[in-house]
Amino acid sequence: MPNSPAHPVPAASDTPAMLMARIVDGDAAAFTRLARLLQGPGLRLADRTLNDRAAAEDVCQVALSRMWTMAGRYDPARGSVEGWFRRIVVNLCLDRRRAMRLVAPLEAAAEVASPDPDPLEAAIINDRRARLNAAMAQLAPRQRAALALFHGDGLSMAEIAETLETSAKAVEGLLGRARMELKALMTLEQTETLA
Repeated sequence: MPNSPAHPVPAASDTPAMLMARIVDGDAAAFTRLARLLQGPGLRLADRTLNDRAAAEDVCQVALSRMWTMAGRYDPARGSVEGWFRRIVVNLCLDRRRAMRLVAPLEAAAEVASPDPDPLEAAIINDRRARLNAAMAQLAPRQRAALALFHGDGLSMAEIAETLETSAKAVEGLLGRARMELKALMTLEQTETLA
């Protein structure tokens, strides 16, 4: 079946590494193609890390801009283009979390009406989600990022270590501490609710 213009088959030169090499040379079309590949995963990572869609969109735009302006700093020997971009996104998320003074209460999110036809089940799911979000908001930003990368994106310990600029062993410890703290926070919140 011949290729239609609506569904072109990517050329071998459209791999992220090849596109990045062309971006370093100032190829704006290559940047547009690479941005399209990385924008969705970057936005999902930022959204899960920040728990704020608008802030995640801002972070993703800044990350794409940095990818363009700092393309010459990319070193293929240190990892993939995707890993380098994830590291930019995570660093921007961590910077943004550090700079935040006030956070909107998570209870406001629970008041959003659900399109689910079964109100009881939707209420139970929303309650669990709100409790999890509240507990996640209390974790350190690096713990949130590690959990988002591992459980949200399904990355390996090595990929997370590359993104967070640490070792796989340190990521394992970070995830372990995050899970224990999250479990304790969820248990404490449930105990306080029942009291």
